[in-house]
Amino acid sequence: MLDYSTMDTPVGPFTVVVSRAGAVRAAGFTTEVRELMSLVHPVLLEPVRAVDRTVVDEPVLAYLDGDLTAIDAVPVEQHTAGEFMRHAWRVMRGIKPGAPVTYTAFAGLSGRPAAVRAAAAACARNPAALFTPCHRVLRTDGSLGGYRWGLGVKEWLLRHESGD
Repeated sequence: MLDYSTMDTPVGPFTVVVSRAGAVRAAGFTTEVRELMSLVHPVLLEPVRAVDRTVVDEPVLAYLDGDLTAIDAVPVEQHTAGEFMRHAWRVMRGIKPGAPVTYTAFAGLSGRPAAVRAAAAACARNPAALFTPCHRVLRTDGSLGGYRWGLGVKEWLLRHESGD
């Protein structure tokens, strides 16, 4: 059984789905649990139930209050058939707040400098927004690019992390 909760944030609702062990399986700026669960690989799917709070709500609240590293230690369970994407998600977790990188730089950090499209796909398919910080990856020209939860959310997160 997976637990989920939804909390209010300055940019709207944020829902997180966690395993019994407290690992994030899905997260995003939405109230739509079905939408989140559609991002989770089938091997990690389980029934979900609503709870008042999950074990990761406190780190999220601390992050929103300005402790930008509070979410770093939260475990994440992500799965995909491709080794590059699994590796890219691990690398993405190492991108520091306030230090966004471009898709090209992210591809290089992931060990495949020419795989810019694959790096972008890792961002687009990321089921654990915020914890696996795809919002910290930008277009080569420095513009925002896309974000599943809206460019306004991505922009707010980047401003929050830069201290603006």
